[in-house]
Amino acid sequence: MARDPTFANTVMIDRHAAASTPVPTSLTQAPSLRARFGSAIYEGVLLFGVLFIFAYPYLALTHQIFPLPDLQRHLFQFYIFLVLGGYFVFFWCRSGQTLAMKTWHVRLVATGGQPPQPGRAALRYALAWLSFSAFLLGFLWALFDRDRQFLHDRILGTRLVTTREPPLH
Repeated sequence: MARDPTFANTVMIDRHAAASTPVPTSLTQAPSLRARFGSAIYEGVLLFGVLFIFAYPYLALTHQIFPLPDLQRHLFQFYIFLVLGGYFVFFWCRSGQTLAMKTWHVRLVATGGQPPQPGRAALRYALAWLSFSAFLLGFLWALFDRDRQFLHDRILGTRLVTTREPPLH
């Protein structure tokens, strides 16, 4: 059986050996803005289902009806923030990709090409929300960054990479 030279220098990107996918170390190129935007839009569609699954039991168990009073509204918003954080942190730590990121060939990696640790992933989630709430400044940073990385990735030492093979010339 011949060995594929394309994967001679690979990094295992998952801590779970059975589910690991080798990615050539040469694939360190940042994903295109189109891939990032497409992934974000698709993520929003998927998160609609995730939020429905988690919001419905919360509202039913607490006997809430809309419009929620101020305190209950803020508690519900915090609950949703935690649910979304759990979703992203789980997938980023597991394989570096959510389903939308897999579809658009985008992966989050930390130093060494491994998925980020839970603490770093949670901090990335929080900083991404700050970037979003600050008029997208942390995201617009990628337009001027030499490696096309978001500000929160630059701060935390994480990076988005493409998993798509570069075209052969």
